[in-house]
Amino acid sequence: MNVDRRIKFRHLDAFSAIARARSFKLAAEQLNLTQPAISKTLKELEDILGVVVMERSRSGVALTPQGEVFLQFAEQSTAALRHGLRSIRATSSTAGQLKLGALPSVASSLLPGAVQAFAAKSPDTRVEVHEGPHHDLTARLRSGGLDLVVGRLGKPDTMVGLSFQQLYSEDVVVVARPDSPALRLRDMAGLEALRVLYPPADSAIRPLVARLLIAQGVPLFPDRIETTSPAFGRAVTLADPGTVWIISRGVVADDIAQGRLVALDIDLAATRGAVGIMSRAEEIPSVATRTFARLLTGLCEGGGLHDASPGHAGDRRDG
Repeated sequence: MNVDRRIKFRHLDAFSAIARARSFKLAAEQLNLTQPAISKTLKELEDILGVVVMERSRSGVALTPQGEVFLQFAEQSTAALRHGLRSIRATSSTAGQLKLGALPSVASSLLPGAVQAFAAKSPDTRVEVHEGPHHDLTARLRSGGLDLVVGRLGKPDTMVGLSFQQLYSEDVVVVARPDSPALRLRDMAGLEALRVLYPPADSAIRPLVARLLIAQGVPLFPDRIETTSPAFGRAVTLADPGTVWIISRGVVADDIAQGRLVALDIDLAATRGAVGIMSRAEEIPSVATRTFARLLTGLCEGGGLHDASPGHAGDRRDG
Protein backbone atom coordinates (compact mmCIF):
# COMPACT_ATOMS: atom_id res chain seq x y z
CA MET A 1 0.00 0.00 0.00
CA ASN A 2 1.33 3.44 -0.94
CA VAL A 3 1.48 6.17 1.69
CA ASP A 4 -1.27 8.71 1.11
CA ARG A 5 0.48 11.99 0.34
CA ARG A 6 -2.35 13.91 1.97
CA ILE A 7 -1.05 12.83 5.40
CA LYS A 8 1.07 15.68 6.80
CA PHE A 9 3.20 16.23 9.89
CA ARG A 10 0.43 18.30 11.41
CA HIS A 11 -2.00 15.37 11.20
CA LEU A 12 0.39 13.03 13.00
CA ASP A 13 1.40 15.63 15.60
CA ALA A 14 -2.22 16.42 16.43
CA PHE A 15 -3.19 12.74 16.63
CA SER A 16 -0.22 11.93 18.89
CA ALA A 17 -0.82 14.91 21.18
CA ILE A 18 -4.53 14.08 21.64
CA ALA A 19 -3.78 10.40 22.23
CA ARG A 20 -1.22 11.13 24.93
CA ALA A 21 -3.10 13.95 26.65
CA ARG A 22 -6.47 12.14 26.35
CA SER A 23 -7.93 15.59 25.88
CA PHE A 24 -8.49 17.89 22.91
CA LYS A 25 -8.09 20.93 25.18
CA LEU A 26 -4.71 19.88 26.61
CA ALA A 27 -3.43 18.73 23.23
CA ALA A 28 -4.43 22.04 21.62
CA GLU A 29 -2.55 23.95 24.35
CA GLN A 30 0.58 21.83 23.82
CA LEU A 31 0.54 22.54 20.08
CA ASN A 32 -0.54 26.19 20.42
CA LEU A 33 -3.74 25.52 18.49
CA THR A 34 -7.42 26.14 19.16
CA GLN A 35 -9.69 23.21 19.98
CA PRO A 36 -11.70 23.61 16.74
CA ALA A 37 -8.44 23.59 14.76
CA ILE A 38 -7.09 20.41 16.34
CA SER A 39 -10.49 18.70 16.02
CA LYS A 40 -10.57 19.58 12.33
CA THR A 41 -7.05 18.23 11.85
CA LEU A 42 -7.97 14.91 13.46
CA LYS A 43 -11.11 14.66 11.33
CA GLU A 44 -9.00 15.21 8.20
CA LEU A 45 -6.69 12.37 9.27
CA GLU A 46 -9.60 10.01 9.90
CA ASP A 47 -11.09 10.86 6.51
CA ILE A 48 -7.77 10.10 4.82
CA LEU A 49 -7.31 6.82 6.71
CA GLY A 50 -10.92 5.80 6.25
CA VAL A 51 -11.20 4.66 9.88
CA VAL A 52 -12.09 6.20 13.23
CA VAL A 53 -8.95 6.35 15.39
CA MET A 54 -10.51 7.99 18.47
CA GLU A 55 -13.79 7.74 20.33
CA ARG A 56 -15.04 10.93 22.00
CA SER A 57 -17.20 10.87 25.12
CA ARG A 58 -17.98 13.01 28.16
CA SER A 59 -15.25 11.23 30.10
CA GLY A 60 -12.59 12.12 27.54
CA VAL A 61 -10.90 10.59 24.52
CA ALA A 62 -10.05 6.93 23.95
CA LEU A 63 -8.17 5.28 21.11
CA THR A 64 -9.96 2.71 18.99
CA PRO A 65 -8.09 -0.56 18.26
CA GLN A 66 -7.08 0.94 14.89
CA GLY A 67 -5.91 4.07 16.69
CA GLU A 68 -3.75 2.06 19.13
CA VAL A 69 -1.94 0.45 16.21
CA PHE A 70 -1.57 3.65 14.21
CA LEU A 71 -0.24 5.65 17.19
CA GLN A 72 2.93 3.58 17.52
CA PHE A 73 3.83 3.89 13.84
CA ALA A 74 2.84 7.54 13.60
CA GLU A 75 5.09 8.55 16.50
CA GLN A 76 8.00 6.41 15.32
CA SER A 77 7.73 7.93 11.83
CA THR A 78 7.63 11.56 12.95
CA ALA A 79 10.45 11.02 15.44
CA ALA A 80 12.64 9.36 12.80
CA LEU A 81 12.04 12.12 10.27
CA ARG A 82 12.75 14.90 12.78
CA HIS A 83 15.90 13.13 13.89
CA GLY A 84 17.04 12.91 10.26
CA LEU A 85 16.40 16.61 9.72
CA ARG A 86 18.33 17.53 12.86
CA SER A 87 21.22 15.31 11.80
CA ILE A 88 21.41 17.00 8.40
CA ARG A 89 21.39 20.46 9.98
CA ALA A 90 24.05 19.42 12.49
CA THR A 91 26.41 18.31 9.73
CA SER A 92 25.94 21.56 7.82
CA SER A 93 26.54 23.85 10.79
CA THR A 94 29.31 24.23 13.32
CA ALA A 95 26.76 24.88 16.08
CA GLY A 96 24.50 22.02 17.21
CA GLN A 97 21.52 21.93 19.51
CA LEU A 98 20.49 19.70 22.41
CA LYS A 99 16.93 19.86 23.76
CA LEU A 100 16.54 18.38 27.22
CA GLY A 101 13.42 17.71 29.26
CA ALA A 102 13.53 17.39 33.04
CA LEU A 103 11.01 16.66 35.74
CA PRO A 104 11.08 19.15 38.66
CA SER A 105 12.85 16.64 40.92
CA VAL A 106 15.97 16.68 38.74
CA ALA A 107 15.87 20.11 37.09
CA SER A 108 17.54 21.80 40.06
CA SER A 109 19.61 18.97 41.49
CA LEU A 110 20.89 16.81 38.66
CA LEU A 111 21.01 18.93 35.53
CA PRO A 112 23.01 22.07 36.46
CA GLY A 113 26.29 20.22 36.94
CA ALA A 114 25.78 18.08 33.87
CA VAL A 115 24.88 21.06 31.67
CA GLN A 116 27.94 22.99 32.85
CA ALA A 117 30.20 20.02 32.14
CA PHE A 118 28.60 19.59 28.72
CA ALA A 119 29.08 23.29 27.89
CA ALA A 120 32.79 22.95 28.63
CA LYS A 121 33.01 19.84 26.44
CA SER A 122 30.78 21.07 23.57
CA PRO A 123 30.89 24.88 23.62
CA ASP A 124 29.30 25.21 20.16
CA THR A 125 26.19 23.23 21.10
CA ARG A 126 23.22 25.28 22.28
CA VAL A 127 21.37 23.61 25.15
CA GLU A 128 17.67 24.06 25.88
CA VAL A 129 16.20 22.77 29.16
CA HIS A 130 12.44 22.29 29.38
CA GLU A 131 10.73 21.48 32.67
CA GLY A 132 7.27 19.95 32.81
CA PRO A 133 5.05 17.05 33.84
CA HIS A 134 5.95 13.50 32.90
CA HIS A 135 3.23 12.94 30.27
CA ASP A 136 4.06 16.20 28.48
CA LEU A 137 7.81 15.60 28.37
CA THR A 138 7.56 11.98 27.22
CA ALA A 139 5.08 12.96 24.48
CA ARG A 140 7.45 15.64 23.22
CA LEU A 141 10.36 13.22 23.38
CA ARG A 142 8.43 10.60 21.46
CA SER A 143 7.46 13.05 18.72
CA GLY A 144 11.01 14.40 18.35
CA GLY A 145 10.53 17.73 20.15
CA LEU A 146 13.10 16.75 22.80
CA ASP A 147 16.32 14.75 22.53
CA LEU A 148 16.43 13.37 26.08
CA VAL A 149 14.24 13.46 29.16
CA VAL A 150 15.60 12.97 32.68
CA GLY A 151 13.15 11.94 35.36
CA ARG A 152 11.25 9.12 37.01
CA LEU A 153 10.32 5.95 35.20
CA GLY A 154 6.65 6.28 34.33
CA LYS A 155 3.78 3.85 33.92
CA PRO A 156 4.17 1.36 31.03
CA ASP A 157 1.66 3.16 28.80
CA THR A 158 3.72 6.38 29.03
CA MET A 159 6.94 4.61 28.04
CA VAL A 160 5.83 3.11 24.71
CA GLY A 161 8.53 3.68 22.10
CA LEU A 162 11.04 4.89 24.69
CA SER A 163 14.08 3.38 26.39
CA PHE A 164 15.12 4.03 29.99
CA GLN A 165 18.59 4.04 31.53
CA GLN A 166 18.44 4.19 35.32
CA LEU A 167 20.78 6.60 37.09
CA TYR A 168 19.65 6.34 40.71
CA SER A 169 16.61 5.83 42.93
CA GLU A 170 14.57 8.44 44.75
CA ASP A 171 11.77 8.36 47.30
CA VAL A 172 8.81 10.62 47.98
CA VAL A 173 8.64 12.72 51.14
CA VAL A 174 5.99 14.62 53.06
CA VAL A 175 7.36 18.02 54.09
CA ALA A 176 6.07 20.86 56.22
CA ARG A 177 7.29 24.00 57.97
CA PRO A 178 9.55 23.45 61.01
CA ASP A 179 6.77 24.78 63.28
CA SER A 180 4.00 22.67 61.74
CA PRO A 181 1.90 20.44 64.01
CA ALA A 182 2.21 17.82 61.26
CA LEU A 183 5.73 16.99 62.47
CA ARG A 184 4.17 14.89 65.24
CA LEU A 185 2.54 12.55 62.72
CA ARG A 186 3.93 9.09 62.04
CA ASP A 187 1.51 7.78 59.41
CA MET A 188 -0.37 8.95 56.31
CA ALA A 189 -3.79 8.72 58.00
CA GLY A 190 -2.92 11.68 60.20
CA LEU A 191 -2.68 13.94 57.15
CA GLU A 192 -6.46 13.87 56.67
CA ALA A 193 -6.88 16.79 59.10
CA LEU A 194 -4.48 19.00 57.12
CA ARG A 195 -4.36 20.65 53.71
CA VAL A 196 -2.33 18.35 51.46
CA LEU A 197 -0.46 19.32 48.31
CA TYR A 198 -0.89 16.10 46.35
CA PRO A 199 0.66 14.88 43.07
CA PRO A 200 -1.74 15.24 40.10
CA ALA A 201 -2.87 12.39 37.87
CA ASP A 202 -0.28 13.10 35.17
CA SER A 203 2.71 13.03 37.53
CA ALA A 204 5.11 10.08 37.71
CA ILE A 205 4.81 9.78 41.51
CA ARG A 206 0.98 9.77 41.69
CA PRO A 207 0.61 5.97 41.20
CA LEU A 208 3.24 5.28 43.87
CA VAL A 209 1.56 7.52 46.44
CA ALA A 210 -1.91 6.23 45.52
CA ARG A 211 -0.84 2.60 45.99
CA LEU A 212 0.64 3.44 49.38
CA LEU A 213 -2.60 5.05 50.54
CA ILE A 214 -4.63 2.07 49.34
CA ALA A 215 -2.30 -0.36 51.11
CA GLN A 216 -2.71 1.59 54.35
CA GLY A 217 -6.47 2.01 53.95
CA VAL A 218 -6.23 5.79 53.77
CA PRO A 219 -8.83 7.53 51.54
CA LEU A 220 -7.85 10.31 49.16
CA PHE A 221 -7.40 13.48 51.20
CA PRO A 222 -10.51 15.70 51.10
CA ASP A 223 -8.64 19.00 51.53
CA ARG A 224 -6.03 18.75 48.79
CA ILE A 225 -4.50 20.81 46.02
CA GLU A 226 -2.99 18.76 43.21
CA THR A 227 0.36 20.08 42.00
CA THR A 228 4.00 19.23 41.41
CA SER A 229 5.00 22.85 40.77
CA PRO A 230 8.10 23.54 42.89
CA ALA A 231 7.42 27.28 43.08
CA PHE A 232 3.76 26.91 44.04
CA GLY A 233 4.32 24.03 46.44
CA ARG A 234 7.17 25.75 48.22
CA ALA A 235 5.30 29.05 48.57
CA VAL A 236 2.10 27.51 49.93
CA THR A 237 3.86 25.16 52.35
CA LEU A 238 6.13 27.88 53.74
CA ALA A 239 3.16 30.22 54.18
CA ASP A 240 0.90 27.85 56.10
CA PRO A 241 1.89 25.57 59.00
CA GLY A 242 -1.31 23.60 58.37
CA THR A 243 -0.18 22.52 54.90
CA VAL A 244 1.94 19.48 54.02
CA TRP A 245 3.47 18.74 50.64
CA ILE A 246 3.87 15.26 49.14
CA ILE A 247 6.69 15.53 46.60
CA SER A 248 9.82 13.82 45.25
CA ARG A 249 12.73 14.31 47.63
CA GLY A 250 14.91 15.86 44.93
CA VAL A 251 12.56 18.83 44.57
CA VAL A 252 12.94 19.83 48.23
CA ALA A 253 16.41 18.49 49.02
CA ASP A 254 17.90 21.99 49.39
CA ASP A 255 14.93 23.19 51.48
CA ILE A 256 15.42 20.26 53.86
CA ALA A 257 19.18 20.78 54.03
CA GLN A 258 18.72 24.51 54.81
CA GLY A 259 16.04 23.83 57.41
CA ARG A 260 13.29 25.70 55.58
CA LEU A 261 11.22 22.52 55.34
CA VAL A 262 11.26 19.34 57.39
CA ALA A 263 10.48 15.82 56.17
CA LEU A 264 7.88 14.08 58.34
CA ASP A 265 8.93 10.83 60.00
CA ILE A 266 6.59 8.71 57.89
CA ASP A 267 7.69 5.48 56.23
CA LEU A 268 7.49 6.12 52.48
CA ALA A 269 9.96 3.46 51.34
CA ALA A 270 7.27 2.00 49.05
CA THR A 271 7.41 5.16 46.92
CA ARG A 272 11.06 4.68 46.04
CA GLY A 273 11.43 4.68 42.26
CA ALA A 274 13.96 4.82 39.46
CA VAL A 275 15.23 8.11 38.03
CA GLY A 276 17.04 7.97 34.74
CA ILE A 277 17.50 8.98 31.11
CA MET A 278 14.66 8.48 28.64
CA SER A 279 15.33 8.42 24.92
CA ARG A 280 13.61 7.19 21.80
CA ALA A 281 14.02 3.44 21.37
CA GLU A 282 15.69 2.05 18.27
CA GLU A 283 17.08 5.44 17.23
CA ILE A 284 20.74 6.17 16.70
CA PRO A 285 21.52 9.04 19.12
CA SER A 286 23.39 12.13 17.98
CA VAL A 287 26.91 12.87 19.19
CA ALA A 288 25.58 15.59 21.52
CA THR A 289 22.96 13.25 22.98
CA ARG A 290 25.50 10.49 23.62
CA THR A 291 27.95 12.93 25.18
CA PHE A 292 25.37 14.37 27.56
CA ALA A 293 24.12 10.93 28.57
CA ARG A 294 27.68 9.84 29.38
CA LEU A 295 28.21 12.97 31.49
CA LEU A 296 25.03 12.30 33.48
CA THR A 297 26.04 8.70 34.08
CA GLY A 298 29.54 9.72 35.09
CA LEU A 299 28.28 12.30 37.59
CA CYS A 300 26.06 9.72 39.25
CA GLU A 301 28.58 6.89 39.31
CA GLY A 302 31.34 9.21 40.47
CA GLY A 303 29.44 10.38 43.54
CA GLY A 304 28.95 13.87 42.15
CA LEU A 305 25.33 13.67 43.22
CA HIS A 306 23.78 12.39 46.42
CA ASP A 307 21.20 9.65 46.32
CA ALA A 308 17.85 11.28 47.01
CA SER A 309 16.86 9.13 49.96
CA PRO A 310 18.10 8.72 53.56
CA GLY A 311 21.04 6.45 54.19
CA HIS A 312 22.21 6.17 50.57
CA ALA A 313 24.46 9.16 50.04
CA GLY A 314 26.53 8.73 46.93
CA ASP A 315 25.30 5.15 46.34
CA ARG A 316 24.53 4.63 42.66
CA ARG A 317 24.90 0.87 42.50
CA ASP A 318 21.13 0.44 42.22
CA GLY A 319 21.03 2.48 39.01
